[in-house]
Amino acid sequence: MRNFDDIIPPSKRKEMETPARDLQEPPVRVQRRRTYRFPYITVLVAFIVIVGSVGAMFYFATAEVLITPNTQSAPIQGTFTANLGNSNGLSFEVISAQKIALQDVASSGEKPVTASASGAITIYNKQAKPQRLVIDTRFAASNGLIYRIHAPVTIPAGSDAKPGSITATVTADQPGSTYDIGPSSFTIPGLAGTALATKIYAQSTAPMAGGASGTQPVVDPSVAANAQGALVSALGPSLETALQKQVPSGYVLLPGAATTTFENLPPAAASSTGEATVRVQGTVTAVVFPNQSLAAAIASSTPSMAYQGAPIELTAVTGLSLSTLGALPSAASQSFTFALSGTAQLAYVVQPREIAAAVAGKTRAAAKVALTNFTSVKNAVLILHPFWRNSFPQDPTAITVQVSKP
Repeated sequence: MRNFDDIIPPSKRKEMETPARDLQEPPVRVQRRRTYRFPYITVLVAFIVIVGSVGAMFYFATAEVLITPNTQSAPIQGTFTANLGNSNGLSFEVISAQKIALQDVASSGEKPVTASASGAITIYNKQAKPQRLVIDTRFAASNGLIYRIHAPVTIPAGSDAKPGSITATVTADQPGSTYDIGPSSFTIPGLAGTALATKIYAQSTAPMAGGASGTQPVVDPSVAANAQGALVSALGPSLETALQKQVPSGYVLLPGAATTTFENLPPAAASSTGEATVRVQGTVTAVVFPNQSLAAAIASSTPSMAYQGAPIELTAVTGLSLSTLGALPSAASQSFTFALSGTAQLAYVVQPREIAAAVAGKTRAAAKVALTNFTSVKNAVLILHPFWRNSFPQDPTAITVQVSKP
């Protein structure tokens, strides 16, 4: 049986529960105390990066001068004289190239042939008096083969430094193709053992040719003529290429300064039965000049340039044309007079060492002023790294000078 006191109304029950909840304490949050640490590693890495960057900038520091050469065009119409081996003025050299072209054609039989090789030699005389050589004087090539002159010659007087010379034709002592030799030096056997043995000598610049002995194929003249014409056309470009390879370094070959000759050699037996080999020999000879010497001669003859003798060179020869006042000189010629016309493209020669020495130790502004004194400089760009550098190194070898092509 329930007691009346056990029955609690809902409103009273709520009032009684509320204090119980209020008596609960709120949760206590424990906060950890943070300990501050200095970022030694980060600072060290940053320091290394900064020091390395600055060191790299100094290590890869550069000092450069970029030069554009001063150029000029000079119209020219005049006559010039060059001397062989002239070290002070305009000089010249004679160069040559030779090629043989072959073509097999049908033959119409054979014929006996006997022929002696021949060619041109230049005979030199180092004596202070002329030297006469009689007919049939023998000349021994470097391989011992004997050739003879068939007309007397008198060699002009000369000296050890500048021998007298004359050109003559020699013929092989015996027939046969054995005597078809290339350029050679020659001695005179008749002078062996005398004081003249080293005073009189000879030199050839082209091969000996035409030697034959035995039988020779017979080729119809019209067939031979057609083949020879084709061979001449083929030899032209080949000879030009071969001649360009003979131009010495620092020399120029002008348009009009070369001449080409062709010689029809006797036909030879071909490897195929019933055929013969038609042969054509082409020889190109040219005169070349030292680039800077010729450029200086042209500049000196052009009043508008007011040339003062600074080093200068030709940058192109296509606008020039050389014409001879006679024939091209031989290897033994001492002088050569020629006419030159057209427009010369000239550029002053920049000397990198002089440029480096002129700007060494100077500030950027002072270096620019120093370079204005160079006739060869049209424009200069100065480059210094790192960016805060304002002067060039004291040592000229630490300065790079680059010259652009005109």
